[in-house]
Parts: sequence; C-alpha cells; structure tokens
Amino acid sequence: MEKINSFLSFKKSTECLCARVECKILRSHLLREMEGAWEIAFVLFQVWLSIVVGLIVLPAMFGVSLGFTDIYIKVLVKTLEWATLRIQRGQKEQPTLPSQSANGIIEKDDGSMEEEIGELRRSHPKNLAGGDFTMCDAFYFCKKGIENIVEDQVTQRFTSEELASWNLLTRTNNNFRYISVRLTIIWGLGVFIRYCILLPLRITLAVIGLSWLVIGTTLVGLLPSCNAKNWLSDLVHITCYRICARGLSATIRYHNKENRPKKGGICVANHTSPIDIVILANDGCYAMVGQVHGGLMGVIQRSIVRSCPHVWFERSEMKDRHAVAKRLKDHIADKTKLPILIFPEGTCINNTSVMMFKKGSFEIGGTIYPVAIKYDPQFGDAFWNSAKYNMVSYLLRMMTSWAIVCNVWYLPPMTRQDGEDAVQFANRVKSAIAHQGGLVDLSWDGGLKREKVKESFKEEQQKMYSSMIVGSDFHEASVGPA
Repeated sequence: MEKINSFLSFKKSTECLCARVECKILRSHLLREMEGAWEIAFVLFQVWLSIVVGLIVLPAMFGVSLGFTDIYIKVLVKTLEWATLRIQRGQKEQPTLPSQSANGIIEKDDGSMEEEIGELRRSHPKNLAGGDFTMCDAFYFCKKGIENIVEDQVTQRFTSEELASWNLLTRTNNNFRYISVRLTIIWGLGVFIRYCILLPLRITLAVIGLSWLVIGTTLVGLLPSCNAKNWLSDLVHITCYRICARGLSATIRYHNKENRPKKGGICVANHTSPIDIVILANDGCYAMVGQVHGGLMGVIQRSIVRSCPHVWFERSEMKDRHAVAKRLKDHIADKTKLPILIFPEGTCINNTSVMMFKKGSFEIGGTIYPVAIKYDPQFGDAFWNSAKYNMVSYLLRMMTSWAIVCNVWYLPPMTRQDGEDAVQFANRVKSAIAHQGGLVDLSWDGGLKREKVKESFKEEQQKMYSSMIVGSDFHEASVGPA
C-alpha cells in the first residue's frame, strides 16, 4: 500500500508539473501573440499618422492644398446627383413614396396690417365707413393667428433646413434609401466611409489641431511682448484652425478679401454654428469674446489668452453691460490688437435667415466689418440645434457629415452715421449681411428660442391697429404724455 500511495502521489505531482509547464508554454505563446499584435498595431498607427501628417497636416499648416478635397467633393456631387435622379424616378414608379417638398407650408402675404385690412374692407362695401371697427377686421387677426400656429417665422429658424433632395444622410425621416438595391448599397457604402474612414481621420486631425493650439500658444505666451510674439501667435492660431478645417473636409470660398477686418475694428457675422469661428479664423486671426468656461474649453481659453489678448468674461461680468462695453472699447482703442469677432444674434440660427442683432456691439463705436456666411446644406447640416443636441452629439454629426462647404463674403466696412442710434445701425448692418448671403432678414429676437414673446411686441401690434382705427393723431396725443 505504501508503494501504491507513493506511486499515486508521484503521478499527481508529475501531472501537476506537466500542467504548469503547459500553462507556462501557453502563456508565453499568448504573450508573443499579444506582442506581435501590439507591434502590428503600432506599425499601422505609425503609417496612419505619417499619412495624416504628411498629406494633410503639413500642407494645411502652409496653406497648401494637394487637391484631394476637391476631387472628393466632385465625386460626392456626382453621387448625390445620381441619387437624386434615382429617387425622382422611384417616386414616379411608386406614387406612395413621400415627395420632396420645398421649404414653407403656406404662402403668406407680405403686405402691412393696414393694407390687408383695407383689402378686406374693400371686399365688404357696407364696411367702408372709415375709422370705425368692423367685424371683418377680425378675419385678419384670425388668419394671421392660424398662419403663425401652422408656420411662424421664429421656431422654424431653430430646426434643420429641409433639403430639396436627399443627400444620403440619415437626417430625414423619409426612407429614400429603400427605393432600389443600388441606392441601398450606395447608402451603406456611405455609412461605412463616414464612420469607419472619415470619422477616425477627423478625430485625429482635431486632436492634432487642438494639441498644437494649446502647446503652441503656451510656448508663445512665455515670450516677452514684441512683434515676433504677435507674429508667432498669429501663426499658431491660423495653422490650428486650418488643420481643424481640413478635419471637416471644409471647402471655403472667400469673396472680396480686400474688405477683410483690420486691427482695432469689430467683425460681426451671422451665427449658425460653433464652427463659424473655424471658418473665419481659417483666413485671418481674431480676438474672441466670450464667457470663461471650465474643463477642456477652459484649458484652451487659458492657453490662447497667454499669447493673444482675447476678451474673456466671468459669469458675473457678463451681466454687467457697462463693464463689458468698457473692456471692448479699451480693446478696439488699441490699433495693434486683433479685430474682435462677435456674433450679435446671440444664438445659432439655421442659416436660412438673420435675426435681430443685439445693439451692444454697435454702441461701443469703432469700425464694423460685416461678414456673411452661407453654408451649403447639401453636404452636411452645419446648424447646431442646442435644444436637441449637446456639444458632443453635434460634433459627432459634423464629423460624420460628407463635408462642410460654404461661402464667406467680406462686406465693406461700416460706421455709425450722424443721427443714427445703435439699433438703427445694427439693423442696417444686419440687412447688408442678409442681402449678401441670400438670407431672410427678420426683426425677431433670437432669444425667443428659449423665452416667451415680450409684452412689448404684443403692445406694438395693438398700437398699430388702434392708430389705424382712431387715427394716428389721437394715438400720439394719448401716448405722448406717458
């Protein structure tokens, strides 16, 4: 028995030893395979980074284009044209498919209140008595009320612009991709290209650009104030924004460059997206104005302010209009400082119109340099609907769009005229931007995106009607003393 027990114990120990040896061998094999996989991944990363830096980053830093984006846009245009024709043919073959309607549900009259009510009264001969109230006047207010319930001028400016034709993106509820097998294949190929090729490429470029901005501005900030420091600061800023623009496959056409904003002035532009800054700063440097933030944005703000005199405000300062105006006046008084970039609308609009400009930017004096920006929605929706998407979701949509294509017009500089108040000056600049960009000129406040209509707007309509009924002389006499 002792011999049997010793044999069994020897056998068990031998088996345990063999198992340990096998585990060590397997572990060594796994480690070698993992090391090999890491080596392959590292080599692929090196190749990827070399291609990105050599073919995109370096040309972007020197403002040179190798033509890849132009070829990509041409192929994309041809593809979208084919998809549009295929959808139109599919709608004829399948009448149940949704039609691609143009913007606007109803057609509104452009006449004034007095003209439209006068037209109603002329259609009722018994009610031509003049300045008395008539029942047919109520039809005007009913008609306007229903029109604004169905489609008002404000809320539709805070939703994505509808397209005349599908651009193979999924931002429409119409399932056009199921019209034919070929269209479905093209759509699936587009999803693969956008999420598996363009998205990693654009994230890489964004990381490179922002890292360069933070590191470069921090190093430049260590230098003493001199012309060389200003030149290096401008170089770091513009190269960063050029890299970020390449990361969005941006195709930007600048018009009338002789009107570009000059130092000591204020640049005002219509506002569609946070990338408006990238679009404008890709062609010149600006001093930014805004609130102090924390997190990653705070790191960027603190680094760039070391090399360039941007104007950042604490939350408490933003509420003090006099303090804001004073700091802006001090900035533009120094003709060696970069022009201030301001978006007077105060919120993002969907690039179909220009809404009311806040008068604060036009009260501080100085030369105003208007700029009109118009995006082409065919390649991607640049509008940031902050009520629907947070910043991360919005950037993901941007980086998975086909491209960002836009036109930028530099308008002649404008100054405040004699007898013109800040509101009139702001409206004149706004009208010029809207006219140049082919946008609708609206007088509504963009703050209605989050707030209710002010009572003053309602009172203004009531005063207009009362002055028409009882006469303008009586209205002025009754309102004047107040």
